[in-house]
Amino acid sequence: MGTHRLIREQIIPVPIEDVFPFFADARNLETLTPSWLHFEILTPGQIEMHVGTIIQYALRVHGLPVNWTTAITQWNPPYGFVDTQLSGPYVLWHHRHTFESLGTATRMVDEVQYRLPCGWLGDLIHLAIVRRDLTNIFEYRSQVVRDLFAHRASHCDRECSHAP
Repeated sequence: MGTHRLIREQIIPVPIEDVFPFFADARNLETLTPSWLHFEILTPGQIEMHVGTIIQYALRVHGLPVNWTTAITQWNPPYGFVDTQLSGPYVLWHHRHTFESLGTATRMVDEVQYRLPCGWLGDLIHLAIVRRDLTNIFEYRSQVVRDLFAHRASHCDRECSHAP
């Protein structure tokens, strides 16, 4: 059984204090997830993020229903947090979100370590399906972030350029 690693880095043209709150709101996961996953947060009400927060989700992967529960295991605003799977499709899911201030921009890094069940069969499924699916999911996420924050950056440019 291999442990796999996915790393994605993105420069967001907005300061960290404007970026982090978006990612600290668990409800924004629905915006960041492709519609083909039919992703839904099952945890009711406002989700207060801190170490120990439990979040439950439902989604469909290639038509199969999946329930997923994660916990926030590290919380260090505005520099990052970690969510870890408690139950779901993986044997291991450890997702580190890191944010670094670049002045008027923010470097965001997603680092996911994950392992599938079923030994060598899980590794074959990873090669055939899961690696491509995760790449597509994170590419979608990157595009949504690019679009959302480009709009915010241009809005700030217009507003800030008129400041005295």
